[in-house]
Amino acid sequence: MASLNRIVMSASSREMIRSLRPHKLDVAEISGGWGANFNFKTYEQYRYPRHDICAGPFRDKDDRVRKFDLIMANQVWEHLDRPYAATKNIRKMLRKGGHFWVAVPFFIPFHAAPNDCSRWSARGLKNLMIECGFDERDVYSEQWGNRHAAQRNLEVPWPPEYDKAQDPLDNDPEMPICAWALAQKS
Repeated sequence: MASLNRIVMSASSREMIRSLRPHKLDVAEISGGWGANFNFKTYEQYRYPRHDICAGPFRDKDDRVRKFDLIMANQVWEHLDRPYAATKNIRKMLRKGGHFWVAVPFFIPFHAAPNDCSRWSARGLKNLMIECGFDERDVYSEQWGNRHAAQRNLEVPWPPEYDKAQDPLDNDPEMPICAWALAQKS
């Protein structure tokens, strides 16, 4: 079953990524597996600690920076010690016109795996992208949440599973649970 915290984000993000024509994209995913749900031209996973995006852009066997059309990071950026350095490294790994999709929590419990360092709203994610070199016109961000979901995030066990009969998906802009953004390299 799916986490309540990801229902709206996942649906919106699937549409974002489908609009990019996934079958034509060379894709990397940072420490996740959500991208395996798409029919990408090529798809590679880079998992921490073997691959640390904070340490620098990923390189091939000839020490050249790897280049991609899309780089994805689902529920990872909150765990990074240096998310600004990581985002700058992502930008270096994108081809011209390439995209970076990132999804992060906002109002959820602390969950160190191994660290839990940051939270962003949609505005905060957009600002992060801009400060890391993406043009403001090329960054789209959203957020979702409501007080019911926030209350469910206090339950144990966590995260709460989505219950269609009991969990409203209406959005309260003053109670974000998660945020996501798609930034394009000019």
